[in-house]
Amino acid sequence: MKRLFTNIVICLILMPVVMTMAQNDTKGPVCKLHDQEIEIAIDGKGNLVELKNLKTGHDYAGGMPLWRLYFDRKDGQKENEVLCRDNVPEIQQEKNCIKLKYGALKSRDGEVKMRLVLTVRLEKGQIRFGSEVSNNEPHTIIRELHYPLVTGCQLPADHKLLTTFAGGQLIPEPMKRIVAAGNNPPYMGPSQFFRQIDLKYPSHTVANCFAFVGESQGLYFGGHDSTFQDTWHGLRVYPDGKGEFNLLEAGLFKYPNCLAGKVWTCDSNVIVPYSGAWHQTSRIYREWANTWWHQREVPLWVKKMKGWQRIIFRHQYGETLFKYADLDNRIRKAGESVSEESVLAFAWWQSGMDNGYPDSYTVTDKEQGGDKGWADAITAFRQHGGRLLLYFNGKLIDRESDFYRKGKGRKVCYLDNTGAEYTEQYRFKGHGTFTGHYNARTFVVADTTEPAWRKRLLGMVDRAIQFGVDSIFYDQLGYCEPASDWDVSGEFPIPNTRVIADKADTLKTIHDYLDTKGNKDFALGTECFTDVTAQHVDYIHNITGATFPPAFTEWVRFTFPEVVLSDREIRDDNDIPRRVNHNVLKGLRNDIEIYRCRDLIDKAPIYQAHLAKVNRLVDKYCDILLLGTYRDTEGFVNNNPKISARCFVNGNSMAVVVTQSSEKMAATCIKVPGFLYKESDSTGEVKVDTSSGDGQTVQLGRDGLAVLIYQKE
Repeated sequence: MKRLFTNIVICLILMPVVMTMAQNDTKGPVCKLHDQEIEIAIDGKGNLVELKNLKTGHDYAGGMPLWRLYFDRKDGQKENEVLCRDNVPEIQQEKNCIKLKYGALKSRDGEVKMRLVLTVRLEKGQIRFGSEVSNNEPHTIIRELHYPLVTGCQLPADHKLLTTFAGGQLIPEPMKRIVAAGNNPPYMGPSQFFRQIDLKYPSHTVANCFAFVGESQGLYFGGHDSTFQDTWHGLRVYPDGKGEFNLLEAGLFKYPNCLAGKVWTCDSNVIVPYSGAWHQTSRIYREWANTWWHQREVPLWVKKMKGWQRIIFRHQYGETLFKYADLDNRIRKAGESVSEESVLAFAWWQSGMDNGYPDSYTVTDKEQGGDKGWADAITAFRQHGGRLLLYFNGKLIDRESDFYRKGKGRKVCYLDNTGAEYTEQYRFKGHGTFTGHYNARTFVVADTTEPAWRKRLLGMVDRAIQFGVDSIFYDQLGYCEPASDWDVSGEFPIPNTRVIADKADTLKTIHDYLDTKGNKDFALGTECFTDVTAQHVDYIHNITGATFPPAFTEWVRFTFPEVVLSDREIRDDNDIPRRVNHNVLKGLRNDIEIYRCRDLIDKAPIYQAHLAKVNRLVDKYCDILLLGTYRDTEGFVNNNPKISARCFVNGNSMAVVVTQSSEKMAATCIKVPGFLYKESDSTGEVKVDTSSGDGQTVQLGRDGLAVLIYQKE
């Protein structure tokens, strides 16, 4: 009787497993691919049933559908949904490829004449997901394909979400963060069905990838797309049967905009279950980026540039903040007080900031001597060692400008999905309230591929060279606008999903033009880092200071260490030592923009004093800190995680930068295998003890900063 009871218990325990296996069996044969590192399996219904890191044994798959699709009809029905679970593929497997063929698709409203072919291939430790969409359904357009999807994604407890937004973000407890974000703005999305983080490349995401990262393994998603099309980084959480949001989905969304009679293909989406720290995500992406990355040699003076003073000479509402004569006087002296030689000059034209573009760049202030007065001021400034970076906006056209009203401005600007002009407004506050709230300047946005606009951009180069400056800076050419330029000439309006590729080509054209001028020291800069545009400029004015959580600028610095990138947002004397030290720690240049470019650093004495001390260190170790390569935490050991330490390498030399801002006093031991300690220098309350043969003990007071120099054995 006891044995019978035991057998019954065993059967009851095993029954759910048997049932699960039977349910899987009803979904057809499971196709598997594997190499030494990865195994992936897909069942006969198109569900992802295995996504395993074979080195660690962890399986990320949730056993759920791999794709979904959306199309619009001409009658106004939008986002008609086609779901994987409602369609059964013909599935084939070859050596390293699984192919799913859908001869016709079923939407919720019935069958549609659309075909879908999906491929899954294992290539060099990466899983590549290809797709082909064919549309034969009259008066429809296939707008979106969400593929691949890892629905029900199983994350280990230590995994954080790594995005590349603003250079990098590291977000703990990803599901909680996604649910908290919801669908923003509130009530604009179907929040009862899912919550999501809105994240698209390119839109201040510096690269087309994201990942879930742990201490020793992670899951990487990348759009390795050499056409640089828009890609949505799908991060959603769905509710379970009880309505609790706990089902994580991650994937990549593309926008075919495939009309009836057309075919669209994509073979660029990859997923990698990898082993190692987060640095592996950088290596995966950079290995692909190296297939197209072609950066010219950056001028040596730009590499050595510690930063710049960013200054508005005349503001939008007509207030003159600085005179031309101030450039080689108070402005230069303020820069010299902190060892900053460069000035990024905004609003040097007569009409003032964000006013009259692009006509305004042709008219300097006559009361200050016009073109000659401005050129003479620049010459005097440069004769005393200054570097002048001259501002132009690369995309905005003022609707009150002659170029818009009488020229080609109307013909070269973005249109929205109705055929109306897409506009942006810029308003700065003066001493009253009317200007900042009512009296905005309205601009249309130039399509940078238009020959008439490119001609204007190249004319700006000639204008900059005429003044004898060191660099031309184009604002807003390094990122993609939140809205696109639409073609409304066909049956359906279609957006340009390759705006960032167009801007990259424009910057390349500008740099090619500069090369014909024969001055290799003349530099080109732009605002905002996006991978494909960054390769065509010599320095980038960042969009963020990257000093507050969840900022993780380590990602962009480690992945693209050769790019000269600034900080941003230090505008007064608040929270100075921590943020300035952060720049040295990560190798960022200083964007000095006191009171939003309205004043100079001598009006921020705390900033001035601390930056002067820090820049002394940067000057002293320039060959490594500025000319070296940022290597993050690789190559050395820091035994106290509460203390921040990063390193730079140049040839046989390494500099380890150490700082902390949380404790009154803290200590760590720095060990650099294969290198010999040479020297150190510091600012703040710092003591470096080299008496131990096993590393260097560094004691730091709050906001102390030390630079330790090592030489390869």
